[in-house]
Amino acid sequence: MEVLAAQIVNGLSLGSVYVLLVTAFNLLLLVAMIIHYSFPVIVVFSMYISWFVMNLSGSIWLGIFSAVLSAVILNVITAPIFQHIMKKRGEVDINATMVASMGMGMIITDILSHVFNQGFPIAFPDKLTGNDKAPLIKAGLITVSQGQIIILLSSVIFVIILFWLLFKTRTGRAFRAIAEDPHEAKLVGIPLMKTGFKSYAITGLLGGVTSVLMAVLLGSASAGLGDNLGHKVLAVSIIAGLGNLTGGLVVGLLLGIFEAIIQGYFAGSWSNTVSFLVMLVIVLAKPKGLFGSNI
Repeated sequence: MEVLAAQIVNGLSLGSVYVLLVTAFNLLLLVAMIIHYSFPVIVVFSMYISWFVMNLSGSIWLGIFSAVLSAVILNVITAPIFQHIMKKRGEVDINATMVASMGMGMIITDILSHVFNQGFPIAFPDKLTGNDKAPLIKAGLITVSQGQIIILLSSVIFVIILFWLLFKTRTGRAFRAIAEDPHEAKLVGIPLMKTGFKSYAITGLLGGVTSVLMAVLLGSASAGLGDNLGHKVLAVSIIAGLGNLTGGLVVGLLLGIFEAIIQGYFAGSWSNTVSFLVMLVIVLAKPKGLFGSNI
């Protein structure tokens, strides 16, 4: 029981990161109307930029700022490519955006593996991860570190801010109108491209924050991390229901907890295998997701 409790605590931190990734993915799906499969690759790219700046300047805060800034810039730079495709949405299937995204992901992954640290995984300083400090709470096998608290609180805060933006602001109303019916939204004067562009900036900001939290959680990164996360984000979105923000929150958090429990009870790297096996069963039983698709 103590092992289970310890792994649930660990899983909450991992699940919080999945929640942020899935939320950004679904927001782009609903508003920009793209399947940005490689969004997690952009997040990993920001981790690398942060690591590079930290090593170059010796400043943790400058590294954090560079991670957020690089994610916003890279996400916004890719916007015209997707928008060019979606201008012909009557002729082009939305899956075309997924193919474009995958291509971008491959290019970014190759850049990370050939340009940074001679292709070897990178490691973040203990000042960022908090590994140089004693756990805030320790009870038997259960430990809660400063990093885990930061990840949980940051995730909750940014999810609350995002939902406030969606349901309490004019921009959010435009987002929801496009998600509900893009043709009707265009008829009432909502600029689809401009509003979609805003979604790239917002999700880029969310991606930058996520990259910092992942650096705190994992303490390291590799070029292939983005692809691994991309598989999970897409799977979580399908299981929850494509475009379902609430479902993404629940399933993302549960996936993190489930993976942590598997790691605690089974030797070796079985967490991905078991997780995807369970997700496969769910998809076969509920093709439109547990919470229903919103697209």
